Parts: sequence; C-alpha cells; structure tokens
Amino acid sequence: MIEADAKRSIIRMFHVHHNYGTKKALIDITLDILKNDFVFLTGPSGAGKTTLLRLLYLAEPVSEGQVLIDGMNLSRVPRQRIPLLRRKFGIIFQDYKLIANRTVFDNVSLVLEAAGKKRRLIQKRVNGVLRLVSMEDRQAAFPPSLSGGEQQRVAVARAIVGDPKIILADEPTGSLDDDSSESIMKLLHGVHIRGATVIIATHDKTLIRKTGGRVLNLRQGRLEGSSIIEKHYDNSIF
Repeated sequence: MIEADAKRSIIRMFHVHHNYGTKKALIDITLDILKNDFVFLTGPSGAGKTTLLRLLYLAEPVSEGQVLIDGMNLSRVPRQRIPLLRRKFGIIFQDYKLIANRTVFDNVSLVLEAAGKKRRLIQKRVNGVLRLVSMEDRQAAFPPSLSGGEQQRVAVARAIVGDPKIILADEPTGSLDDDSSESIMKLLHGVHIRGATVIIATHDKTLIRKTGGRVLNLRQGRLEGSSIIEKHYDNSIF
C-alpha cells in the first residue's frame, strides 16, 4: 500500500519542521498529496499555511525533515536546478504580484519567455489562457487599470500558462468580492479537472463549503487532521 501511494503522490512531506529563529512555524508535518488532488490548507492566521506553500516551491529550505515533489527530494536538488523544478508549479498570490509597467499579455508571457519558448507558441498559448480567464480583450491593459478581480484573473492565467503539474494559491480570494471569488474558484476547479493538482491556502470556511475538496487543517504549525468536502460546482461550464 505504501508503494502504491508513493506512485500516486505528487507531494510527500515527512516530519517537516520549519523555524523562524526561535519561532516554530511548522511542527512535524507528515502528509501525502496525490496527483490531481484538489486540496485546501486551512486554519487561522499564523497557522503555517503560507510557510508550507513556500517550502514546496523552494522559496525557503526546510529546517528539518524531507519534502518530495514528483519523486524528487528537495534537499538533494542542486541550486542550478531549482528554476527547472519551479516550472512544475504555478503560483497565485493574494496580492497578485503583477508587474505594473508591463501589459497583461507581457505579465503572462514572461513565464514562457523564461522557459525559452518560441514566440509563435507564446502568442498562441497566452491568447488561449487569456481567453480562458475572460481577459483576452484586456491584454494590452496595464495592471493598475484593472479591478482586483481582473488582476487575479491575470494572476491565474500567469500561473497556468506553462501547464504546470501543481497550482499553489495563497489566499487567492482574500481581497475579492463574492462574485469575483466565485469566478476565481471556478477557474481553479477547471484547471483541476484538466489534470493539475491544486492546493489553496485559505481561512475562509464558507469558500471551502461552496467549492469542496480535501481539507487539511493547520493550527499553530501542526497538522490537526483532514476531511473531504463534497464538490458543488457545475463542471459543465468547463
């Protein structure tokens, strides 16, 4: 059973600890996330949700323990290979992190340019994802001219344009109104349906109940259990 689970897992964490000086941010985290899982990390502010995501995409090294991504042990990844590993991820931040003086198209295309893709492919792929998030008519706009919901749609497009295996979203609806939040969650659910593993950090229990998925509960840096919430979205929109 352990070997079978390992083959199906895309993320494995074994007794992971992470400290900021003397503060313990994560304590003895052991978990498996399967390929094509749709997972919520939930818990109050300071529970360790953002820290866990940052460890996964190597923004920070673990203080103790082991993390495996798609079978690769992060502690054994040479520094020069970190950019290649990060291509497995699409990252969505609560504050968007768009480049203000670059157009919507350019913000999304940067991911493919960094990967060395040809211009013709970039044009086709970016147009496709902007159409998917209903932003194709704003591709020449600059982020400051967009609403919060529109900026987060661009952030979703940027996260998925490289066709990553894993989407990490840190409070992706935290600053959005209800309609924009629902729209973003439908987009993430659609990405999941097409094969990606999606992990969303949020403290919004209403959002979790509306969306459904696997729920991992963090409190004061510890994993306190998991549950499954039934999905409610109408998949026909995808």
